[in-house]
Amino acid sequence: MSTIRKIPLALVLASFGACLHGCAHTTPEWDRQFGAATRANLAAQVLDPGAAANRQPATGIDGRAAKGAHDRYQHSFAEPERMPPAIFISAGGAR
Repeated sequence: MSTIRKIPLALVLASFGACLHGCAHTTPEWDRQFGAATRANLAAQVLDPGAAANRQPATGIDGRAAKGAHDRYQHSFAEPERMPPAIFISAGGAR
């Protein structure tokens, strides 16, 4: 076989081998890392992991202010939201 025919054959075999190698390695990587992003996001949302064991109440808002805020929140749902006025767009003088 001449050198001119060996080069394209070698390129085809090399590209085929690279394709097979690329497909064979991904599945074990994905299986090992399955759920890692969800666990990382959950851990990032936890400010204080030992908060449940803390027996001292949080400080900040007093009882009257909290009750007033809660009452205002509850009353905000008593009336349905008003619909915005309808918009009519006219395109020329056609009736």
